[in-house]
Amino acid sequence: MSRIGLRAALLLATAATIGCDRLTKHLATDALAGEPGRSFLGGAVQLEYAENPGAFLGLGAGWPASVRVTVFAAATILGLLLIARLAQRLRRGPALIGLGLIAGGSLSNLADRLVDGAVVDFLYVGLGPVHTGVFNVADAAIVAGAILVVAFGRRSSAASGPA
Repeated sequence: MSRIGLRAALLLATAATIGCDRLTKHLATDALAGEPGRSFLGGAVQLEYAENPGAFLGLGAGWPASVRVTVFAAATILGLLLIARLAQRLRRGPALIGLGLIAGGSLSNLADRLVDGAVVDFLYVGLGPVHTGVFNVADAAIVAGAILVVAFGRRSSAASGPA
């Protein structure tokens, strides 16, 4: 795949992640806010509306709003700069798509924090003693993106030689 094609894949993954996350958060807000949660597959999958002012598992939720927004915005900007640098070095599509998933999820959650002061979460998965916290599509995209970068990024940059 050409460099232009690879960069287009990164941008498409970013845009698709933002679009899917924004849509699902809108649907969750309309269908779940103020309503009891819904359970599927014997409770293994649950839909439950939650607003998380913090980051992963509520990290920073108790911080003053100005500190929280500043810290999370700065972390997102630094992360995006790192993504831009890594994107210059990577040559494999899956790793670049992973970077796009991370960028899209980060940007969408940041938009929630800047506009609403909290991120809308609505998904919960649990099987026996193993379970997640409540999360959203952006969070899932960030985790999937990180897996792709770890799985394909090392071989990608090593195979391409020095940057």
